Amino acid sequence: MGRHAGRSHTRPGWPVARRWSTLVGQSGGSCRPWKVPRALIRTDLSQWNLSHSILAHRATTYTLDRYLEREDTKWEHAREICQDYGYHDFHDQPWHFRLIRWLYARAWFSNERPFVLFEHAMAWLMQHKVLLPGPTTLERLIGTIQERSTTRLWQMIGGSLTPTQQQHLDDLVRAPTPNRQSPLDRLRKPPTTPTAVGMLAGLQRLKAIRDLGIAAHPIPMVPAGRLKTLARYAMGARAQAIAALQNPRRLATLRACAMQLEASAHDDVLDIFNQIINALFLSNETQKQKARTRSLSDLDAAAMQLQAVCQMLLDQQYADSEVRPRIFHDHDPAHIAAAIATVRNLVQPKHEPFEAQLDGTYPHLRRFLPTLLETINFDGTLSGKPVLAALQFLRALDAPNPPKLHHAPTEVVGARWRRLVLDSGQVVDRQFYTFAVLERLHQSLDRREVFVSPSERWGDPRAMLLKPDAWESVRTHICRTLGRLRDPHAELALLGTQLDEAYAETAKNLPENPGVRIEKINDHDRPIITGLDKLDDPLTLKQLRSEIQARMPRADLPEILLEINAMTGFADEFTHLSEGGTRATDLSLSICAVLLAEACNIGLEPLVNQSNPALTRERLAWVQQNYIRPETLTRANARLVAAQATIPIAQAWGGGEVASVDGLRFVVPVRTINAGGSPKHFPRQRGVTWYNGISDQNMGFNAIVIPGALRDAPYLLNVLLEQQTHLQIKEVMTDTAGYSDIVFGLFWLLGYQFSPRLADLKDMRFWRLDPKADYGLLNDVGRHTISTKICNGQIPSALPMGLSSRCV
Repeated sequence: MGRHAGRSHTRPGWPVARRWSTLVGQSGGSCRPWKVPRALIRTDLSQWNLSHSILAHRATTYTLDRYLEREDTKWEHAREICQDYGYHDFHDQPWHFRLIRWLYARAWFSNERPFVLFEHAMAWLMQHKVLLPGPTTLERLIGTIQERSTTRLWQMIGGSLTPTQQQHLDDLVRAPTPNRQSPLDRLRKPPTTPTAVGMLAGLQRLKAIRDLGIAAHPIPMVPAGRLKTLARYAMGARAQAIAALQNPRRLATLRACAMQLEASAHDDVLDIFNQIINALFLSNETQKQKARTRSLSDLDAAAMQLQAVCQMLLDQQYADSEVRPRIFHDHDPAHIAAAIATVRNLVQPKHEPFEAQLDGTYPHLRRFLPTLLETINFDGTLSGKPVLAALQFLRALDAPNPPKLHHAPTEVVGARWRRLVLDSGQVVDRQFYTFAVLERLHQSLDRREVFVSPSERWGDPRAMLLKPDAWESVRTHICRTLGRLRDPHAELALLGTQLDEAYAETAKNLPENPGVRIEKINDHDRPIITGLDKLDDPLTLKQLRSEIQARMPRADLPEILLEINAMTGFADEFTHLSEGGTRATDLSLSICAVLLAEACNIGLEPLVNQSNPALTRERLAWVQQNYIRPETLTRANARLVAAQATIPIAQAWGGGEVASVDGLRFVVPVRTINAGGSPKHFPRQRGVTWYNGISDQNMGFNAIVIPGALRDAPYLLNVLLEQQTHLQIKEVMTDTAGYSDIVFGLFWLLGYQFSPRLADLKDMRFWRLDPKADYGLLNDVGRHTISTKICNGQIPSALPMGLSSRCV
């Protein structure tokens, strides 16, 4: 409608009619101008469609064939159309500057791929009615912005280093001899055993990282996500590849790596401590249960004999004077005494101490405890202060002038330790006091009442929250990056409307849905989902599978790999670590051979063929060292995903906007502290979870490794946000393990649709914004109310820090 939107209906055809008259009147002057009749311009609104058709026909007949005779006509008409409808040229200000600022904010904070930035820029231009430029123009602009933000990032990270610090960083990637590891390789290698020896190795590694004098100095104004991306490359790349980088990228990469190394070293040490304490107390409980199980037969025999004696004692047919002789007549007094002794030895008190099971474990703890307390700087919240005071006292006991034990803080001593540690309020046993403090430390670390910094897994969760002043300084950039409004009331109003509509539609369809019913459990209504019946595969499906299997050609894995490379050229993504070209012939054959050796875990030797120059032992080792890197593997996988997206059958499966993320459990046969136990999946071994994302085109786009069998939900966004393919995932499906309320909120904040497939809903909480809203059958189901005051930032000063942190 443009500037004519508010005009009277008496001249409805004026904008288009004027545009047509301009077209014929400025067509070069060589043709006769055709004037629009005044009656046609003032036609009634009901006759507009007919008049428009006549007008267009006449203009086409008389002038459109000569429209391009005058060069400036099309440009003048385009300018008038832009003015009428409110469009702006790509280089008009302030729109061009706003686009650059918006793109720079996204490039600086999110480190998104050029393709993603291009798609977001196109959407921004259309939303703000800016004429789209040529693709190459926008690509050059995005490339310039990304290069500028990356250069600024390198300069901010590496520019503040002193010459001594720069020398320390450069020494990390210099090996003493060609056949020895560089210092960086040694620092990146974590301890592998959760023992005292592994703990001491981890502490020595942490000290060596701190001796660099770099990790302790934070870098202000640098996005944490960009810093982690840079550190992730440094943690996975070879030292030779990092050494070949030019300044300032090399120094920035090494500094980010040093900061990440300190955090990972803290995590490794505390992981080992957690496993040692778990093994200490859980193994004692296990041994106690095993010993009790082995002695159950003796306990049963003694109990049966004492039961017979007690029955005779309570039998009313015997006089009091006859009970004792009668018992001794039927049961040998020595056997009764032995049964009493057996019961006394085998029956456990309600709060049995650990002194019997902890014998011999204190020297094991003393092997690393003094070094641990001296190296790790623990911090904590207000509830963790007693633990910190106890740790400080344990540290002082190893000083030249140790304090007296009766001065030890006893607030951390629990009920089951008090009898062993305290005697009339005085500390009497250093050994059991140490056990009590370490057990409380273990519990406080799990609750994050005690934490260390820097750390990824054992750090302060409040450190990721911005203080009010810091938040206001970056609020505009963050909201612009996420595409959200600054005003929380507007966002909450929109969410409230969507929530009310969802409740109303669900309540309306609930009576007609046989798969869901409402039951009252513990005085509250709960939704119950009826499980689906198992359906057997029909005979036609089985026959189809058999026919497809019979038609599948038999091919060797190397032939398939080479054929896929011939079709897609994915081997071209593997570049030399120096980013230079190469004159090696049949390089793709060598790359495919190395990929096959690593994927099948068979090593290079089975693929060596000295008669083929591309398969010699030297060539394969050279390719493995210089071409196979995390970033080249990522690029090759992205090319494979893009190639499959062009196949018609893959396009029939989906458009690449829907993904499913699930985990697979694998036992880890080697020793590593990054594997965990799971009573359900690997009860006697240790393993990891391979968390993999697959698009609706049946192609894996990203995967990460999770230690042990932890819950999948905290890692879901890692799989989605760190993928480097062209796929624009908009909806993600998971099972119950990938669900949590926080994940729902994060997905909405980032613009994704989260669609978990939950096993049941009876244990879920359903929330509402309006406590007075009437949702019919769902009123009691959705009885929990969201606090909009917390969402708006109106947090009372008396609100607990933990609650405010979770809400913010």
